[in-house]
Amino acid sequence: MAILQGLKADVVTYNQVTDVQILHERGNLLPADWQSRLPNNSSPFYSTMAFLVRKGNPKNIHTWDDLTRSDVKLVFPNPKTSGNGRYTYLGAWGAFNQEDGGNQDKTRAKMANLLKNVEVFDTGGRGATTTFVERGLGDVLISFESEVNNIRKQYGDDKYEVIVPPVDILAEFPVAWVDKNVEKNGTEKAAKDYLNYLWSPQAQQIITSFNYRVYDKNAMAAAKGQFPETKLFNVEDQFGGWPQVMSTHFSTGGELDKLLEQGHK
Repeated sequence: MAILQGLKADVVTYNQVTDVQILHERGNLLPADWQSRLPNNSSPFYSTMAFLVRKGNPKNIHTWDDLTRSDVKLVFPNPKTSGNGRYTYLGAWGAFNQEDGGNQDKTRAKMANLLKNVEVFDTGGRGATTTFVERGLGDVLISFESEVNNIRKQYGDDKYEVIVPPVDILAEFPVAWVDKNVEKNGTEKAAKDYLNYLWSPQAQQIITSFNYRVYDKNAMAAAKGQFPETKLFNVEDQFGGWPQVMSTHFSTGGELDKLLEQGHK
């Protein structure tokens, strides 16, 4: 990570809490309680996972369960290397687990089928987009709702549709000022003012124009119709938090590795 290697950034925005937490754990660049310094766990906006399908939705994709069918091919980034991919994996796991009443064996079976359907595991979101849009591989590209809407806008509303499943994961985008850097740069006030501005009504409305969901009710009401209704669960309630997730699912020999090994048998 560039900041740990010496980049003197004043503020950071990431798509995972762990990416900010590492600045404390490995560099002591900000305090352990950084997430409590701003509202909404320091996440001024959020997203969820969505499916980009080809126009007309030829495979009739609507839910996470639809992605487990043998006739469906998927493209999304590798959860080992991408926060985007981790949210996709966790979104599917959480939705299956809720549907199955917490039955872990049923959830694992569905996850194994979903992972078998992955045509390409790119290292990141940009590579996955190239694979799906430019190479024409896969029936479904899974990414952040904000991202797939931007892709559809860029490559043509006449070519793609966006599907948001009825049960999905809350994807937070935490922000923070980097204490040691703002002290050295003399930018502490400017950094804090900028980040606090992100919660202002004006900023919240601007953020929705980039297809991110926000916490300001008026801004969301003004964007009604832009964001389909979905029941969101968060990482903490469903999985016990990011440290637990990383240890259980994404460590060497964890759930993801076991499921991938199972799929290759």
